Amino acid sequence: MANRTTLEEEQLAKASKPAKKPAGSAKATAGLERERVFEPFRRWGYYEATLDPLGVFAPLKHPDLEGLTGEAADEARRIYCGNIGAEYMHLPEPDRRKWIAERIEAPAQEVDQHKILDRLTRADLFEQVLQARYLGSKRFSLEGVTSLIPLLDAMLEVAGEHGALESIMAMSHRGRLNVMVHAACKTPHEVVAGFEDVDPRSVLGAGDVKYHVGATGTYVTSTGKEIGIHLVSNPSHLEAVVPVAVGRARAKQTRYGLRGGWVDRSRETLNQVVPIVMHGDAAFAGQGIWAETLNFADLKAYTVGGTIHIIVNNLIGFTTQPVQEHSSRFASDIAKRQSVPVFHVNAEDPDAVVRIGTLAAEYRATFGSDVVVDLIGYRRHGHSEVDDPTITQPVLYERIKNHPPLWKIYAEKTGIDASAIAEGVRKEYEEEQTKARELKKMPHLRTLPDYWSAYHRGKYDPAYEVDTGLSLEKLAEVTDGLVRVPEGFHVHPKIQKLLEQRGEMGHGKRTVDYGFAEALAFGSLLLEGNPIRLTGQDTQRGTFNQRHAVLIDTQTEHNYLTLSHLSKEQAFCEIYNSSLSEAGCLGFEYGLSRDYPEALVLWEAQFGDFANGAQVIIDQFISAGEDKWNLPSGLVMLLPHGYEGQGPEHSSARLERFLQLAAEDNIQICQPSTAAQYFHMLRRQALRPWRKPLIVFTPKSMLRHPEASSKIEELTRPRFLPLVPDTEVRDARRILIASGKVGHELRAERRRRADTSTAIFFLDQLYPLPRKEISEAIGEHPHAREIIWVQEEPANMGGLFYVMPRLERLAKSSGLSVRSIKRSASASPATGSAKAHELEQKTLVTLAFTTTSGD
Repeated sequence: MANRTTLEEEQLAKASKPAKKPAGSAKATAGLERERVFEPFRRWGYYEATLDPLGVFAPLKHPDLEGLTGEAADEARRIYCGNIGAEYMHLPEPDRRKWIAERIEAPAQEVDQHKILDRLTRADLFEQVLQARYLGSKRFSLEGVTSLIPLLDAMLEVAGEHGALESIMAMSHRGRLNVMVHAACKTPHEVVAGFEDVDPRSVLGAGDVKYHVGATGTYVTSTGKEIGIHLVSNPSHLEAVVPVAVGRARAKQTRYGLRGGWVDRSRETLNQVVPIVMHGDAAFAGQGIWAETLNFADLKAYTVGGTIHIIVNNLIGFTTQPVQEHSSRFASDIAKRQSVPVFHVNAEDPDAVVRIGTLAAEYRATFGSDVVVDLIGYRRHGHSEVDDPTITQPVLYERIKNHPPLWKIYAEKTGIDASAIAEGVRKEYEEEQTKARELKKMPHLRTLPDYWSAYHRGKYDPAYEVDTGLSLEKLAEVTDGLVRVPEGFHVHPKIQKLLEQRGEMGHGKRTVDYGFAEALAFGSLLLEGNPIRLTGQDTQRGTFNQRHAVLIDTQTEHNYLTLSHLSKEQAFCEIYNSSLSEAGCLGFEYGLSRDYPEALVLWEAQFGDFANGAQVIIDQFISAGEDKWNLPSGLVMLLPHGYEGQGPEHSSARLERFLQLAAEDNIQICQPSTAAQYFHMLRRQALRPWRKPLIVFTPKSMLRHPEASSKIEELTRPRFLPLVPDTEVRDARRILIASGKVGHELRAERRRRADTSTAIFFLDQLYPLPRKEISEAIGEHPHAREIIWVQEEPANMGGLFYVMPRLERLAKSSGLSVRSIKRSASASPATGSAKAHELEQKTLVTLAFTTTSGD
């Protein structure tokens, strides 16, 4: 026992002795201690950073940093609590955190301070010359954050090094004129011409105010690399442009990555087009469409390899203080919902601004990720130059009044004499202003890319029409490709049955429904070399179980898009389920259509009324974009519509709203009555050399209804019929005109009544209204006494307000009376009761066949 005790004591004694330290352990200990101190600064240091040039947005002490002292703490505080605040510890990827830490903690590289001073002087004096020359004119000055210009310089330099050929830029109005001159590289006299009394008739379309229009130009980096700049036109709906810009970037990347029938989306291809979006701080925090677009970042359907976001942060929104704008300390905090780093930087430390611009662009190019730069400065003037900000922020603007411009601050800091630079720049801008006065016509700040040269815009011309029919042999060929699946692919039994039925449809053994008519249109277009892109909520299958474009293996859940496997020589096809977004998704597709006119680009609403979630995109871009900015689009909107007892929210796609927006042939509005009409309409949109947005009111219950199905031979006829005349009744006494599902119900009621005196026309194109076709169809019934417009929608909705006065004018020469049948005016689109709907619908159809008192 004693021996054992002695042995245990010896072992305990050995264990208590300190182990011999390996060589270099002191250094290792110091490293661990440094990491221990640096870690909280990496995580929370940005709270104590000095970010506001005016000191109003003061550093905020963080408890985790209290009591940290010593050499390592001093070093960490200098790095993380200076004029840069880095937020990146929320990133789940260790390699990205490490990458950022290494660059933030490394010594700052030297910057070209002479160049920075020159750019700051140009940016500030550009605004000051405008202020002196055009006192009382709105321009939304950049003063207070003019370091945005060297920030963009730094980003574009890096982008050029990584192979960028183009940059899509988007921003609201503040600073736009400055960015046009210094990033899009337009000459100042072109930009300031908007302030001069230039012939207003020289403006294309209805035009827009100078701080909304876009610009195209070429930026040349310090190494001579040229980058095409596309500054996207944007309305006052600040963040609405964000998905548009990202969609445009996706389209341009697709062009560069096109390899036969597929698209290369490698890092190299994505780096060829760099989207840079500039936000206001209030808009970034408050506008939901930006959050929708941020969610696109890593979605296969929408990714662009990262967008660089710059918050041009004035710490004010119109007259609203930050504490009234967002619930978090920083306007940028919403970006942290995803794996996105945020770099705050004091706008009056241009060296730090350039450093962060370089870092942000390198991060985007390296990791293909979004990145946010929060450039914090101030706003020298009011919301616009005609506002008096001292009414709402008197103390702040007293401080701003005595605060020198940044170029003077930087000149003093660097010791560079800026007087000669300033004198030269001021003289140059005054000469440019004189040139602007001499202009006779408004210059075009932007040009459409060459790929638009094959497509007409403006007013419609019948000469633009093309034949859309296909031979039975061609339809059979497309059908065989559409129903073919790979060997070993396990198809769901229900879908296998559907494919068999579609095979019969394509070979004329059964009528073609809408779902297969669409597939035939898409398939034929792809084989003819026309790309297809279709997105929307549950679009791959279809809300109504009608599309099944993407097949899913029942054992592996692997996807198979038959439309992508018709031929090795076919065009590319993309059909994706979208995120649960309307405004962001529709804006993205609109932007994509702007830079891919050769493609048939479609967005489908889950139900047609969901489009109202994207009303700003419809109002500001789709319906008005060409008139305001001469920027065309061929986007197609598919909006399920029809009164079927499903309640107020899923009945109406609000036809009346689109008709109200229609003018000057700006859009097309169609409601195809049969599968064949849908087929021809889709092919017409893709093949016709005329590009306008197409709004389609698609069916729901009629998707498979025999009345709306078509014989395969109807797909061989030449063209889409904007008005479908009646071939069953000759020399009618009454003419009913309807659009959509109710027309089929009217024809069913006519058969039930054995009525041979009533003709029923389908108005499949409501805008542009086919006046000639309507007149010719009416002329086929010389003994008709009246025309009746029949609609399912209430009297204050649908096509009534638009169609009735036009029918009256057309009927006047024939002496026909015109009346309407509709539901009573209502605040809500439809009843919530299926039984009430059935009763209303029956009454509606019955009234359409009731004779007038004059008969």
